[in-house]
Amino acid sequence: QVRLVESGGGQVQAGGSLNLSCSADGRTSRIDTMGWFRQPPGEERRLVSSITRIQGNTGNTYYADSVKGRFTISRDNAKNTVTLQMNNLKPEDTAIYYCNAELNPNYTKWGQGTQVTVSS
Repeated sequence: QVRLVESGGGQVQAGGSLNLSCSADGRTSRIDTMGWFRQPPGEERRLVSSITRIQGNTGNTYYADSVKGRFTISRDNAKNTVTLQMNNLKPEDTAIYYCNAELNPNYTKWGQGTQVTVSS
């Protein structure tokens, strides 16, 4: 069993920053790609950013167009953590943010979610 726990959410004014963190425990050797999804009120859950397991010093990253240049994802294999540094936040970034992990073989795990609220 793998557990994912998010932290770092909160309320900020537009232009501010937040740093989200996701910690994994359990059978962490099974984890492949990790990432962050978000679900605004009344909308579906969508991918924000993802990162593959780092091999040496290499990890492939993905960012949704809406957050490119503002958000940065990072990962520490040894500590079993993934973080999302969010800068220049906008009101449209308001959502519940969920940590996600893809496990081998063929299994998906979700965290409980953390609320991010950006006021104009």
